[in-house]
This record gives sequence, structure tokens and C-alpha cells, in this order.
Amino acid sequence: MQPLPRIAAATAATTALALLLSACGSGDEKQSSAKDKQTLTVWGMGEEGKHLAAIGKEFNKKHPNITVKVTPVGWDVVHQKLKSGVAAGELPDMSQMGSTMLGEFIELGALDPVDEKTFKKDDFFPAAWNGGVKDGKTYGVPWYVDTRALYYRTDLADKAGIDEPPATWKDQMALAQAYKDKAGTKWGTYNQPANTGAWQTWLPFLYSAGGDLLDSSGKPALDSPESVKALEEYASYYDKGLSRKSSPPDYDVVKDFGSGDAPMFISGPWIVQVIKDQQPQLKGKYATAPLPADESSTSWVGGASLVTFKDSKHKAAAKEFTKYLTGAKQQAAWYERAQSLPANTAAWDEPALKNAPEQLAAFEKQLKTAKTVPPLAQWEEFAAKIDEGVARVSQKGESPKKAAAWMQKATEGLVG
Repeated sequence: MQPLPRIAAATAATTALALLLSACGSGDEKQSSAKDKQTLTVWGMGEEGKHLAAIGKEFNKKHPNITVKVTPVGWDVVHQKLKSGVAAGELPDMSQMGSTMLGEFIELGALDPVDEKTFKKDDFFPAAWNGGVKDGKTYGVPWYVDTRALYYRTDLADKAGIDEPPATWKDQMALAQAYKDKAGTKWGTYNQPANTGAWQTWLPFLYSAGGDLLDSSGKPALDSPESVKALEEYASYYDKGLSRKSSPPDYDVVKDFGSGDAPMFISGPWIVQVIKDQQPQLKGKYATAPLPADESSTSWVGGASLVTFKDSKHKAAAKEFTKYLTGAKQQAAWYERAQSLPANTAAWDEPALKNAPEQLAAFEKQLKTAKTVPPLAQWEEFAAKIDEGVARVSQKGESPKKAAAWMQKATEGLVG
């Protein structure tokens, strides 16, 4: 297919957006009360959708008049399915929604604002709550969270003569060098060098350097001194041969962590279970730690929120189910069921979290200082430009200052 001319493409995009917006009604007519007999339709993603169906049945026992019908949707198709649902006016009453998707559907006018008398900001990790806030209104209630922390091989660190987790960028670099020089590892660490999702490893460097994705006026801030500094630090691992410069899209860092080839990396909390299942020989030989600090130790928060769609006729029931899912005890039960970390801070005092693997303590600490990924309507395109900027310094040897300037220019048209 030939690409549309630029003007025609812009016109088509504007028309499509208008159609999407017009498809979203007020949803205020013929609302059912929470006491009416009704069916609440919910979309859940992947394996989580299957778990959610079981919880829906448990909820129905407490609320016999509300039957929860959950449709599992694959993460690989959910974005298009949601967009198609908005256009066709065929959305469920409520849905799980990934944190970086919220901005787009807020912009489309598809989501109903959260009742902030029922759901309190102070009950949740601040960055998780703020990810659903746009123009002073909140559109999602945090359900579960993840963030990024440091994984490192303690046995190999001991071999390299280091017995403390790295606390600063300087310490992190020193550990990577010691792994390679003194413990004989192939690499000193693994920083994703390119491909989709490289932004997830680089963003903690930006935030820890004191930078932001957007400035105070809402425009990209990717050519700031802090952004250049973060790219310089990231690039130095490739320049010194401490991290591989390329990896296939399906690269599995856990295998190299198990073999010792990549004895340190940044990732999320689910990796604790992956290591237990796939690299059981590492028991007692690795640890997690908050991210090493520059100006601060600051990661970003991801996860999923629960949203109610504006056109739903069952908003009261959706509110009840959302309350059930985000209460402290149910959040702790969800951790036991799905190994997803609670967004409700009180859930961390429940026995299930108190008895969780010790490696999760670093993530709880990191969540308290984590920052929000702004709810951008064109986040996927914005993130792809960061991925390309990272690849420019890791694989093409481009100067961090030049790569930062390129990212700034490439993202300016993606922020309204």
C-alpha cells in the first residue's frame, strides 16, 4: 500500500479522531443502581484476565445481584481492540488498562472520571495514582504496580571483592567493571541497547539524574542537561565494553544472569518468580537493590489501573467491583494469586506481603520514590523515539548530546 500524502494523512487522522470522540456518549442515561440485578462486563488482559474471572465469581457471592462477566484479551491485541471498541461504541463497562495506555483513552474521552470521595489518592503509591490524572481529573484507580530495581549476583560480587550493593552511579560502574575484570564475567551488566522497550531501562537514569520527559509547560524535555547526562552514563557502559551493544528482540537476560554472563541488570518484580522457576541454582546467590543514585534513586511506575467507560450503564456496579479489587485485603490476595504488587500501600502490611520473597523489599522502597510516566495520547510513538535515541548512542556511537537533540525534535510533534 502506498503511504498517504502528508496532508491527506493528517486529514484522515483528524477525521478518525472526530469519529472516535463522537462515539463516546455521556453514559448517564438509564444508569442501574448497585442494588439492581445486572451483568457487569469487564475486560482483563492475558493471564490476569483469567484470574480476574475467578475473582468475579467470588465478588458475585458477596453481591448476588451483580454477575461479573470477564473477557480475557491478549496484551498483543488489546490496544487495537480498545480503539475499535471506542469507534464502534462496543466497549465493556470497565476494564483493566496498562499504565502507559491511559493517556490515549483519556484524550479520546472514553473514560469516566474517578469518584475521588470513594477512592482516595493517599491510599495508593503517588506515582501510580498520578499516572491517571489529566487536567486535574483522575480517570483510573491503580490496581497493581510494578517498578524497576537492580538485580545483581552477590556470589560473583563477592568473588570480585565487593560485598555491598551499589548505592551510586559510580558504585554501579565500579561493580560492572569488577565483575568483568575480577570475576571473569563476559559482561559487567546488561542495559537494553535497542529495540522496543529500551526506554524502560534508560528512563530510571533520566529520572535519577533529575530529569523529566516533559517540562513544566508540557513540552518534551529530552534535550535537557539531565537527559544528556543520563545518555552519557548509559553510553559509557557500551563504550567500556561492559554491556552488549546488540541483542535480539527475544533476548532473555535471565539466562545470561543465570550463567553469569550478565551478572547485573535492571528489571521489574516479576523477574523474582522467573528466576525461581528458571534458574533455581541462583537461590542465595543474587539480590535486588534500589536503583543506584545520581541526584536521587528514582525509578518509574508501571502496572495497571481499573477504568470505567463513559458509556457504561452500570457505573455503580463498576464502582463496587473496583472497590473490591483495590481494597488492601483483596490486593494482598491478588499478589498471592498473580504475583502482582499491590498499588494500595496498606496491602503491604498484610501477611502475604510480609512473608513475600526478600527480594521484593527493594521494589517496595523504590515505589515510594518512583515517578509517573505522563499520560500521553501518543505514548507508543513517543516511547519509540526514545528507543531510537538509545540505539543511536549504543549501536551507532552517536554523541549523547546529538542523540538528545534528535529525540527532542522527534517528539515535539507528539505532544499536544
